Amino acid sequence: MSTQTGNHMFQSRKGEFSLPPEDHYLNCAYMAPLSKRVQAAGEAGIRRSAVPARIRTEDFFTGCERVRRLFARLINAPDPARVAIIPAASYGLAIAARNTRLCKGQNVVTVHQQFPSNVHIWRRRCASTQAHFRAVHPPVNGPGHTRTWNEAILESIDSDTAVVALDTVHWTDGIRFDLVRIAERAREVGAAVVLDGTQSVGALPFDLGMQPDALVCAAYKWLTGPYSIGAAYFGPRYDQGEPLEETWLGREGSGDFSGLVDQEDRYLPGAARFDVGESANFVLVPMLAAALEQVLEWGVSEIQSYCRELLLGLVDGTAIGDSWAADLDGRVGHLLGLQAPDGVDPLALAARLKDQRVFVSARGRAIRVSPHVYNDESDILALRKVLEDTGVLKGST
Repeated sequence: MSTQTGNHMFQSRKGEFSLPPEDHYLNCAYMAPLSKRVQAAGEAGIRRSAVPARIRTEDFFTGCERVRRLFARLINAPDPARVAIIPAASYGLAIAARNTRLCKGQNVVTVHQQFPSNVHIWRRRCASTQAHFRAVHPPVNGPGHTRTWNEAILESIDSDTAVVALDTVHWTDGIRFDLVRIAERAREVGAAVVLDGTQSVGALPFDLGMQPDALVCAAYKWLTGPYSIGAAYFGPRYDQGEPLEETWLGREGSGDFSGLVDQEDRYLPGAARFDVGESANFVLVPMLAAALEQVLEWGVSEIQSYCRELLLGLVDGTAIGDSWAADLDGRVGHLLGLQAPDGVDPLALAARLKDQRVFVSARGRAIRVSPHVYNDESDILALRKVLEDTGVLKGST
């Protein structure tokens, strides 16, 4: 399949991956398959680690700096020094929580059924400080669903709000949050804006111009990288922050191994102070760098357009398609939650799809479909057939 994006045709990249031809893997929101390019970077890292004499002092730093530069490009951050290497989104969110002032009587605003990483840490902080945790529920489904949910979030931010903690899109159904307006409102009351971009950054254009205080991303979904590594942006609010770990790599002069006996306390400038211990990981770091390079080469806008075209092929001519098309500005094109009808068990439906070698996720009452550039029309047709057979997709009325 190809889609017209900009001035050229974007082609499926199925051949750049090692997915079995009989599989219809529409589950990038669960975990992206590693491309051959990322796989090769990891294998090269393993071979190099097998002979430690090949690892030079500068190698402890150059790989991380490469990732910082690439991630900064991806999110339009002018200063790569504000990017930290993290092992998981929860790690980056814990850094933000540790370094955000929260007092008795204040509140943290988030949304109902948000991904747990951006919930548990704030619940804990609220419990320990006697602050209030506000999870804004969505309105009843209907016209303007996305708009009314965003309005409810804005109304929940008040003079006592200390933190607005959101996913950039809702991880179960692809609802887009109005981050620009929400961040503006948060700044009016002096609240920190802490975002988990794991389910959109890399597949949906992101502009740091809306000024979040922190943006964290695990690599293994839309960044198409390996598990157990990620990247995070930390803004000026956290310039003097306290890291979770006191790593030697994050210190001034750490590039002089012979001088480590002096045990320098001063941190490196920027977000390197927040890097996970052993951040130089000689296997995962090159894999993440290769993944970021390929996403940038494919083009995030092109990825988004291609995925949206695939999902339109899924819901076209159905009541779901009519609803989705009417709310395109409020929905992402790379992730769609299809609500299971009454009497249909989402887990059982996901299992039936798996039996047909169609791979999606069941999240709550939704079947979550999340294509990427390794998919094409054949994957959508295989999914649509099962969903029509089970009554999840029906024609427009």
